Amino acid sequence: MQQTSVVVTGAARGIGRAIGELMVRQGHGVVLTDLDGAGAADTAAELGAEEGLTHDVRNPAEHAAVAEAALDHGPLVAWFNNAGVGDDGRLAEQSEEQVRRLVEVNLLGTLWGMRAALSAFGSRGGDIVNTASLAGLGPVPGYGVYAATKAGVVSITASVDAETPRRVRCHAVCPDVVQTAMLTEGHTHDSLGSRLAHSGGRILTVEEVAREAVSLVGSRRVLLSVPRWRGGLVRASAVAPSVSKQAMRVVEAQGRKAIARQG
Repeated sequence: MQQTSVVVTGAARGIGRAIGELMVRQGHGVVLTDLDGAGAADTAAELGAEEGLTHDVRNPAEHAAVAEAALDHGPLVAWFNNAGVGDDGRLAEQSEEQVRRLVEVNLLGTLWGMRAALSAFGSRGGDIVNTASLAGLGPVPGYGVYAATKAGVVSITASVDAETPRRVRCHAVCPDVVQTAMLTEGHTHDSLGSRLAHSGGRILTVEEVAREAVSLVGSRRVLLSVPRWRGGLVRASAVAPSVSKQAMRVVEAQGRKAIARQG
């Protein structure tokens, strides 16, 4: 049986690494990519993936090169757009550099990845799985630019899924807060964004999110919230903004207490 190939971006660590591990176990020829090329190569060697490549997702040409590399290991059947960055802060307080980085990595990086995957899929089609966020389903004060980029990911996922042939499937996984480096690197301690991030109870593991992302391959489900109940809650806040503002104060207070307990 011919080996098939899979691409996972942002895979040197965290969710991407966990997705890569699951896809290797399934027998695919997996290409892991990351801006940290050395980290991607080390992870590929540890997991038994085919390659670990340096990849700046802001560059469309690099996506095309990754697709070509994947095809060397068999027909491309799945592409996981997982690379992302997170900076909290109110819009008026964030630098132009922060805003551009969020949009170019989280949104444009996903768009370029989708285009590369669509071009590389053969007649058998394939699955595109985009790592979005619960933040993309409703308002997230103090984290608005990040939320806007993830809302864009949710929207383009659904739109492209509707416009492509049935053999091509697009999905977005929307996790709550996950225990990754982004959780600490992207938050200012005790900022509004940090308080909201710590308000939802148990923080998800990368393995949990990876399992849900991989479960979408081959399915017709376009959007998956993790955990599922939080997705409905976030959507409801977008429908009733006045109620949402009041609820946000309660949620923020819960997050402040959670941060205090952590020391």
